[in-house]
Amino acid sequence: MDNKRVILILLILVIAVSIVSCKGKGGFKKLFSKDDEIEIIRSDEEYEFELTEDDGMRKTVLYFKDRQGLLVPVMRKIPWEEGIGKLTLKNMIDSPELRESINSTGLSPIIPAGTEIRGMAINEETGLCKVDFSKEILNYETEKDEENLIKGVVYTLTEFQAIDEVQFLVDGEVLPALKYGYDISNPIKRENINLAGNLEDQRSKVVVYYKGNNLEEDFEYFVPVTIPTLAPVPNIYTALETLFDGAPVELGLSSDIPQGTSFHGVDIKDRVAYVDISFDYGEPPNDSQVFNNMAKNIGLTLSEFEQIERVELLIDGKTLEEAGMDFHIDVTIPAFANEY
Repeated sequence: MDNKRVILILLILVIAVSIVSCKGKGGFKKLFSKDDEIEIIRSDEEYEFELTEDDGMRKTVLYFKDRQGLLVPVMRKIPWEEGIGKLTLKNMIDSPELRESINSTGLSPIIPAGTEIRGMAINEETGLCKVDFSKEILNYETEKDEENLIKGVVYTLTEFQAIDEVQFLVDGEVLPALKYGYDISNPIKRENINLAGNLEDQRSKVVVYYKGNNLEEDFEYFVPVTIPTLAPVPNIYTALETLFDGAPVELGLSSDIPQGTSFHGVDIKDRVAYVDISFDYGEPPNDSQVFNNMAKNIGLTLSEFEQIERVELLIDGKTLEEAGMDFHIDVTIPAFANEY
C-alpha cells in the first residue's frame, strides 16, 4: 500500500507541473498575439549587471547621434529598477532634460520626443526582444534619422546579454516598413553600424573605432564604423590595417594613431595582441600618453574579437623598453568606448 501511495503522489505532482507548464506556454503565446498589450515576461534580476559604487546605479550603454549623423555609444549611469531594458530606452527619448544633460558632448537623442515604451517582452530562450512603441516614434525627419533610430535601438538593447534581436511594434502592430522604407516586418539583429562604403563590392567587413570631436566643448568620442574589405573573412590583421589607413574622408573622423605611424603586424598569444608598429618620421615619441591613446584606440577596434583581452605595443619588433622607452604600455581591452 505504501508503494502505491508514493506512486499516486508522484503522478499527481507530474500532472500538476504539466498543467503549470502548459499555462506558461499558453500565456507566452498570448503575450505576443497581435491584439494583446505587451508586458515584461521576466525580471532582469535574473541576470548580473555591473553596479557602480553608487548603490542602485548601473553602467549602461546608450546610443546617440553626432552632428555628422553617426551613431555613438555612450556609457551612462542610470537608476537600477526592474525592467532595465525598458528604462534604458526611456533614457534615450528626446527631451529638454536629456538634451541639457548631454549638451557638452555635441550628441543628440535618436528617439523622437513624446515616444512612449508601451511594453517590452523578452524570450530568453531565443534572445528575441519585442518592443511596442507609441506612434510618436514615427516623428523623425530624414531617412538617416530613420536608420539611426532602428540601429540605435537595436544596438542599445543587444548590449544586454539576454537579447540578440529586436522586433519593433508601433501601437501594438508590426509594420511592414517605416516611411522611408526601412523594413521592420521581421526581427532585426545588430549589424552594419555607421556603414561606410558598399558591401556588395567587397567580401567581408570589419568594425573600426575612429574619433569624433565636438570642437565647441573640446569633447572627444569614439565612433564604431563598419568598413567593407576584400578579405575573405573578418580578421584582426585587416581590422588594424584599416584603422592605421585612417578614417574615410567623408566621415570627418580621426584617430589616436599619429601621422606617419605604420602597422607591420600582430601576433596573438595568451589572449594578448602584440601589435608591431614603426614611426616613419624620425624617433618614436617618448610620451607615454601618446602610446596609451594608441593602445586604447587599437583595443577598442580589437574589442570586436572575443579572443583578445589585452594589447601590448611593439616598435619594429621590440618591446618599448628594448626600443629605449622608459615606460611600458599594456592596455586591457576597454569595457566602454565612451563614458559620460
